[in-house]
Amino acid sequence: MGVRRSFTFLLRPTGKQAASLAACLEDHRVLYNAALEHRRTAYRKAGVTIRYGDQSGELKDIRADDPTGQGRWSFSSQQATLRRLDKAFAAFFTRVREGRTPGFPRFKGRGWFDTVTWPRDGDGCRRDCQPENPAATYVRLQGIGHVRVHQHRLVQGRVKTISIKREGSRWYVILSCDDVPADPLPATGAAVGIDMGVASLVTTSDGDPLANPRHLKASAGRLAAAQRALARKKRGSRRRRKAVARVAALHAKVRRQRVDGVHKAALALVRGYDVIVHEDLRIANMTRSAAGTIAQPGRNVAAKSGLNRSILDAGWGVFLRVLAHKAESAGRELIAVDPRNTSRTCSRCGHCAKDNRVSQAQFRCTGCGYAAHPDVNAAINILRAGLALRDAAEAA
Repeated sequence: MGVRRSFTFLLRPTGKQAASLAACLEDHRVLYNAALEHRRTAYRKAGVTIRYGDQSGELKDIRADDPTGQGRWSFSSQQATLRRLDKAFAAFFTRVREGRTPGFPRFKGRGWFDTVTWPRDGDGCRRDCQPENPAATYVRLQGIGHVRVHQHRLVQGRVKTISIKREGSRWYVILSCDDVPADPLPATGAAVGIDMGVASLVTTSDGDPLANPRHLKASAGRLAAAQRALARKKRGSRRRRKAVARVAALHAKVRRQRVDGVHKAALALVRGYDVIVHEDLRIANMTRSAAGTIAQPGRNVAAKSGLNRSILDAGWGVFLRVLAHKAESAGRELIAVDPRNTSRTCSRCGHCAKDNRVSQAQFRCTGCGYAAHPDVNAAINILRAGLALRDAAEAA
């Protein structure tokens, strides 16, 4: 069975093409903001709700009135930008209905709109547009031309959408593909439970820890120096733009290092086990600020802030997302279990008590005296809970 996957490749645009790509992003940002203002004004002054179909119908006139601006780009890519705004409003109303913090859609400032999407290969864009030139790969974009692609691996499946993304001074093309063939691995007959942590990224029920490289902490000195330099620059100056680019480049490097590390860790687990059980973590709740309010200030704010930073630096969410994708492609079974009391329950006798967890580095059961590494003990409990869930599902 095929799966859906994205393939990201570095673009090698010329100077003129890079300027055209930047202009394309800017015009799509202007279109997004104008469509948002249209919706806000219509509802505020006339109580009228503007939808995607209404705004898409006006695109033809907008392009005709601005042939050297909006008229340069693909009609379908502009429709995708309007759909992006429509999805933002749909998500807003969903949060309102569910009683969460609404977060009304915002206008996109410079630097906050870095992606343009073409919904279909061949409609305003074309991948591998020069098959007669096998030595290099190009993507053709309307209004920009043939841009060279550093294609470092084979594209599989059927290309569904094509996106261009800017990260700092780099440009990437993202191919979203359907029907990518799965790559099932041979069965191992083994199952494992994994406990997420900060000291170690993952600890398995077999007692094997996977190291947490702490990429953000390793780059903290360079980032602090770059941010101090940024704070000294005058707003709007050329030097400030260079300082902003320096800070962004450092953060981008940390992100790439983190993604590379979690890919390797997830691949090691997928290759070694048929069944992988992990905690169903609510990372957004776990990393919520403890600062509180003026009326009710939080406690241990500095310690909680440091813990939040360590959790985000470990990249639990990225790891679990990558693990899910690799497990699906390899034909492995991934099970998420309730994390409550997994670190307080004795894996030998089942006794659950707060006092069992002597410290972050020591577990000793107050019932039977069993002592073990707390992360290994928790991973064993996670594995048992996952296997119990699977057995119950199969029995039903």
